Amino acid sequence: MKWLAKIALSIVTALVIGAAWLFWLAFFSERPPLTTEQAALEGDGSTIDYCALPKLDSSGRRAADIPKGNTPGCSYTHFPLPILRECTEPLPVGTVDIRGLWIGVTGKVGHVERVEQCGTRTVITSSGIIHDSGPNSTGGFTSNDTEGAVVFTIGDREYCPRTSAGMVWNQGALEFRVFGWGPTVVRRYLDGQQLVWEYVDGSITRMNRICTLPEDQKVPAPRGPRYSLFSAD
Repeated sequence: MKWLAKIALSIVTALVIGAAWLFWLAFFSERPPLTTEQAALEGDGSTIDYCALPKLDSSGRRAADIPKGNTPGCSYTHFPLPILRECTEPLPVGTVDIRGLWIGVTGKVGHVERVEQCGTRTVITSSGIIHDSGPNSTGGFTSNDTEGAVVFTIGDREYCPRTSAGMVWNQGALEFRVFGWGPTVVRRYLDGQQLVWEYVDGSITRMNRICTLPEDQKVPAPRGPRYSLFSAD
């Protein structure tokens, strides 16, 4: 039976090492460089009429000419300007136009998100985070940023997990696939006039279109448990 114990010990050791590596990767690996255009972060995205969607008529910039948008630190400080505001590349065949500002009316009620599309690129901005997938001038195809929820702090530094996902259209649904090739963790699709958001936690949120950003969404609320480690207090 000693060989069974050795196998069990080897499996447990491998699982512990794997879990430790994933924890390091999520929280202590090098943070992605901030590539979002400064003008977008400094601008005020709350003043825009999101029912007046820009025309995608090829008169402006292409998606690949615009730097990738990603989350500054663990959250932006105020709702930024659209990342693709100067992009006018038409959407390709097989892509559903879900652009606009949306608010949850069932499921995660009150959740607000902005969806931008241009060419094969999609940007989701919500709750302090910016997820950008598609061709750009500064990075790869998949999103490369953070999840936003601060799990713990060490001193003045906040630690939120890194994320990376590719957004792919599949039979009318926008799927978020881990690292671009892994399992699907998020789906968005139109059902009538509503945008449906299926999340990895099993929740299904139905959203209605709105034209202006609600006042309580201008500054994102802090997210995550924010455990304080090695505090002097």
